[in-house]
Amino acid sequence: MPMPWTYRHASREFRGFLDDAKERMSLESDNMTYTAVDAVFQVFRRRLTAQQGLDFASVLPCVPRAIFVNDWQVEDPPAPFEDRVAMTSEAKRVRVNHNLTPDNAIEATAWALRRSLDHRELDRVLNRIGPEAQAFWHVEVSDPSELAQRFV
Repeated sequence: MPMPWTYRHASREFRGFLDDAKERMSLESDNMTYTAVDAVFQVFRRRLTAQQGLDFASVLPCVPRAIFVNDWQVEDPPAPFEDRVAMTSEAKRVRVNHNLTPDNAIEATAWALRRSLDHRELDRVLNRIGPEAQAFWHVEVSDPSELAQRFV
């Protein structure tokens, strides 16, 4: 079996994801962007069972996958989903002294993520998790080509 594309091109793929998220959030540095993306992932995974989280992680590019599962305490029971404003506020409280996460962090991370993976695989997993997960990663665009997969 050949090496999976996401492993062979991990740096290039992550650079594209990070650049998309940084631009969409209007942040100035990779560190700011990483903190915001990591916070969004933490907020989402708090609402999942371990199996749901592993299913979600399995469709992510390899570096976002590693960020998503890093330091996850899987024994914690899932928290309920809330509205996007409340969950964005929660993301802003992650590493609060080093966090400049903007109000559009969830939308921007979702936008960048959708551009970096196969939408069908993501939607398949989100459908199994449920409507709240679908809403969390939903991005409203007027032109669907905005979300075209960056790397195939």
